[in-house]
Amino acid sequence: MPGPGPRGVLTTVTRSTLRQQIAEALRDEVLAGRLAPGQEFTVKQIAEQYGVSATPVREALVDLSAQGLLDSDQHRGFRVHRFTVADYRGMVEARSLVIDGLLRQAERHGRPGARAEAVDPVRRRAEEAARAARCGDLDIHIGYDLRFWYELAPLVANAYISDFLHQLRLRTWVFAVPHLRDDPRRREWLWGGHEELVGAVAAGDMAAASAVIRAYDEHALRWADQLER
Repeated sequence: MPGPGPRGVLTTVTRSTLRQQIAEALRDEVLAGRLAPGQEFTVKQIAEQYGVSATPVREALVDLSAQGLLDSDQHRGFRVHRFTVADYRGMVEARSLVIDGLLRQAERHGRPGARAEAVDPVRRRAEEAARAARCGDLDIHIGYDLRFWYELAPLVANAYISDFLHQLRLRTWVFAVPHLRDDPRRREWLWGGHEELVGAVAAGDMAAASAVIRAYDEHALRWADQLER
């Protein structure tokens, strides 16, 4: 337990920040495919890799387990969760239901177009994500895709739903990365409709946004069909 006064507070903040940094670094390792599905590791191994104490590492791994990205085994440590095609389909369907409900609600209430200062950063993410998709650059695409959706969601949803959708999207990418990494047809499967979607949201055209989302989900499910074949 940290001691009283500013020193104790600083210790808590430092450990919390380190915990978050380690969690983000490991999540990036998983998304980059350097930590493969099913790969096992211990708190000690990660602590030695990053040159830190075991406590923030254990806390970071518990956080990632709570997000569904890791599995915990008290005897063997942790391992990267192995999602199935059925899991992926379920996540796409859950994502679709939530987003469809949000857009329908926004359409019923006649949501006005978003302010330019709120849309401009999202539009830049959209351009970069779409460009990376066209080039088949998986790592760049994932980074911008996640930032795009995370920044777009608050324009049509509250913070709780935004966080839920972000976690769901992380899991779909954890599943997709190992399959896409060595796929020579990768460019065909990286979705690039970001600019069209942000344009519809900026204009307050929720019907058009819904149409883009439907096409996006159909694209994702066609990819799942291809994997099964």
